[in-house]
Order: sequence, then C-alpha cells, then structure tokens
Amino acid sequence: MAARDLQERIKKLIIDRRLPSGAPLPTEPELMEFLGASRNSVREALKALQAMGIVEIRHGFGTYVGPMSLAPMIEGLAFRTVAGHYRGEDSLLQLLELREAVETGLVSRLAGRIPERDLVELDALVDRMERQAAQGGAGLAETDRAFHATLYRGLDNVLLGEVLEAFWDAFHRVHTDLGGAPPDHKVTCRQHRDILDAVRSGDSARAEGAIREHFGNLRTRLSTTAPQDPHRHRNERV
Repeated sequence: MAARDLQERIKKLIIDRRLPSGAPLPTEPELMEFLGASRNSVREALKALQAMGIVEIRHGFGTYVGPMSLAPMIEGLAFRTVAGHYRGEDSLLQLLELREAVETGLVSRLAGRIPERDLVELDALVDRMERQAAQGGAGLAETDRAFHATLYRGLDNVLLGEVLEAFWDAFHRVHTDLGGAPPDHKVTCRQHRDILDAVRSGDSARAEGAIREHFGNLRTRLSTTAPQDPHRHRNERV
C-alpha cells in the first residue's frame, strides 16, 4: 500500500472516530491489523503525519492525535519566501499582499461591531505602543501583533485567527532575517490609532482605508529590502 494511502486512512480514522487533539490512537499492532500494512509502513506513515502536526508520537507511551496547528504552514511560508527572495522574486511583498487582502476584506465587517470590552483593550494596546515607541520601540512588534489579534477576535472564527497568526509569524520572521528599512514608530502608532478610530466610528470605508494605509507604509519599507548573499552573515561589512 502506498505511503500516501496509509496517511489518508489514518487521517480518516481520526475524523470518523471524532478524536480530539490529545486523544490516543490505536496501538501500533492494532493499526497494522486495521490498515493491513507492515510495521515499517505504519511507522513511516505516522512519522509523516507527525511532521504535519496531525499526530504526536510519544516514545514509550504511544501515538496521540496532534495539536493540528498551522506550524508546518508557517515553516513552509517562511522558507518559500526566503528562497524566493534570494532568487530575486518579490516574495516578501507577495506575502504582505496576502495579509493585506485578508485584513482589508475583514475590517469593513468589523466597523461598528466590535464589543466595548474589545475597544477598551484595543485602546490600551495603542497606548502601550505609544509608550514603547517613545522608549525606542522595544516590544512594540508584539504589541502590534496583539492589536491585530484583538481586532479580529470579535469575528469568533478560530481558524481565521490561526491563519492570521500564521501570516504574521511567517512575514515577521522573514522580514527580521532579511532586514530592510527600520520602522517609523510614530507612524506605526498613528496608523493603529486611525484603524481603531475608524472601526469604532462604524465607517466601513474609512476602516478599510486605514488598513490600506498601514499596509502601504509596510510596502514602502519593503522596497528597501534587496536580495543579499545568503552565505554572508547579517553583521558582516560590505
């Protein structure tokens, strides 16, 4: 039986039995009998599924349903972006445009619909960003991340939140590695304040415009990120 077929049958078993994350899978001998496959074939299929986060192999304890996180997607996005960048592609810009397409499509739905408790939290996050900006920007990126996560929390869509986190992780991991123009912290804070004011006002068009301005600023900074020799250390002088 092909390795891919075994993986699909194990995935189907998880779905058919409605097993949640952390639930134990049948033992190795039971899987061998159920799948009609050899021990080595079953082990290889489980290893492949573990790499995807679908199962978790705990040596000495058994195999369990994995966290099914988007970590493999983040790794793939990050690697694809870096590899494309060094081939001279605009891969980092493409990843930014993917984020922009998702967020501009969502923010107009939020205008005037964000619960008051979330607005209070967003206000506090922008206040923190402003304090961090005044102190040189330390910690500002994580506060920025929390702002976007809180902004879309009201949509009550767990998968959406995970996808946005994956885009964020991949983009910022790659952007940090590749360098580029340093951010203007005051501009970053102002733009997030504008986004918050727009969604609070209930003006969908204004909210979408504020998000587009924010991403336009990021796009301008990316224009300074040129491909470099991947074998040269980042701090090596040229």
